[in-house]
Amino acid sequence: MSSKGKVASSVAGERINSELFTLTYGALVRHLLLDLESPEEVNKQLDRMGQNIGVRLVDDFLAKTNTTRCRNFKEAVKTIADTGFKMFLGIDAKVTQIGDKECKMVLNDNPLIDFVELPEKLEPLSYCNLLCGVIRGALEQVSMKVEVLISKDPLKGDERFELHMKLLEYINEEYPFADD
Repeated sequence: MSSKGKVASSVAGERINSELFTLTYGALVRHLLLDLESPEEVNKQLDRMGQNIGVRLVDDFLAKTNTTRCRNFKEAVKTIADTGFKMFLGIDAKVTQIGDKECKMVLNDNPLIDFVELPEKLEPLSYCNLLCGVIRGALEQVSMKVEVLISKDPLKGDERFELHMKLLEYINEEYPFADD
């Protein structure tokens, strides 16, 4: 079990048991593996689902933290690592190798992979691809188009879980009305 015991804020601000969260996520991935034709298709679906979650989490995050808008990629990534992962997953994340357009984020504990072993036939599966989509969706809401990939994964033999993020562009905000 995750050393934290509780993760993932609910609508009422309560926490759910980390084992329940982990097992529910595992059931979701298993269901996708049964329904879709390949691990690559599951990766795409997890990313899309994560993006939809990330888009919605931004409002919740801003309402609960009273955080001001991040001015750049560095600030946004540090906010996600320092506050976002702690708030929504109950885990610590650390940003490394940060530049103006790229960085890596190390998760010290990833509750999604507790109790999980990937068989060799599922080597192409990025089991935690949902997290990539969540970050991508959240950053799109604050006008940043990014690429997020899993660069290290304990399920594939690495010592730690690491995400690689790259800023592709800042998105200009378009207003649905004229400034007349």
